[in-house]
Amino acid sequence: MSGEVIRVMLVDDQELLRAGFRMVLGAHPDVEVVAEAGNGAEAVALAGRVAVDVVLMDVRMPVMDGVEATRLIRSAPEGPRVLILTTFDLDDYAFAALKAGASGFLLKDVPPSDLVSAIRSVHSGDAVVAPSTTRRLLERFVAHLPSAGASGTAEPAASSGLTAREREVLVLVARGLSNTEIAGRLELAEATVKTHLGRVLAKLSLRDRAQVIVYAYETGLVTPHSAD
Repeated sequence: MSGEVIRVMLVDDQELLRAGFRMVLGAHPDVEVVAEAGNGAEAVALAGRVAVDVVLMDVRMPVMDGVEATRLIRSAPEGPRVLILTTFDLDDYAFAALKAGASGFLLKDVPPSDLVSAIRSVHSGDAVVAPSTTRRLLERFVAHLPSAGASGTAEPAASSGLTAREREVLVLVARGLSNTEIAGRLELAEATVKTHLGRVLAKLSLRDRAQVIVYAYETGLVTPHSAD
């Protein structure tokens, strides 16, 4: 992967914000802004014409919002990964975007180094869901969900086919722990954690860590109270 350049599309209806992100990313030789869009519809059209690896997507935009644009972009066979840019007052939008296929989300005032790190993580197949800020956002998302798992019917489906260890890994991923943190918590090698997570994804037909988090919250395996 050495020497590989990550091709990024910026999607935001505010030109000044796009200019700021472009300037930040331009300082890193392994990241190149190859396209920009001012709304979701433009982003979807561009994604079909321009080779893009990662989309930095705003959620609230005219014509088409970032959630619908994410769903359409991710529905393409080789669609780029999407990283949502959000603010504290848009919790429900960001959660909907995760469900639509986004690999994670960041606050718009993210430090430049964290933005670049997140782009690299998403490009490599990880989800940007671990920071404590994000955990608090995830907990707030649950207020926007139907009372999943309240009836107790989600438990068998959540457990079906998973070993006890795989279930442990699923729950810790959903609580926002990294593979390294999970390895320390369970006293396992990090490679073993990755293997367990891979099996969880395959058995539950989930795409990535972001979907694991959505799944765990919606089925009631993890609740805001239990995520502390």
